[in-house]
Amino acid sequence: MSADHPGPAVDGIQLLYARVLAGGVALSAAVLLATFALYLSGAAAPAVPLAELPKYWGLSAPEYLRATNDAFLHHEHAITGWSWASVLGCGDYLCYLGIALLSATTIVCYATVTVALLKRRDLIYAGMTAVEVVILILAATGIVDAGHAG
Repeated sequence: MSADHPGPAVDGIQLLYARVLAGGVALSAAVLLATFALYLSGAAAPAVPLAELPKYWGLSAPEYLRATNDAFLHHEHAITGWSWASVLGCGDYLCYLGIALLSATTIVCYATVTVALLKRRDLIYAGMTAVEVVILILAATGIVDAGHAG
């Protein structure tokens, strides 16, 4: 942009969202790196030993989940959806924590913006962002299903 046209004004709400987003991404990246290091170093033993992984590379995702559950985890059902939380002690599943944090960052951003909008008494936008928070939480929990095949 030129000096005559510096570009669109940036609202404080946008900056708030950006700050929360940057913090969430940084925290998630740190957790991803730390948990991956724990996994690779063996400090957090994986459910599927690294040496065994090549045996499963040719399988589809559902086949891999069934085969590794049968061989190593011995759960009633293969680990899908939020059931990964039940095996967080395993290094290969511990890495999911960073992914979950990264995925939740948008919800935290919208929730923070909702509070700021309420403080401004901007009820229409606060209502819109509150609805967005509810929708994202329902989608993340699996209560609302978008009709995925499989």
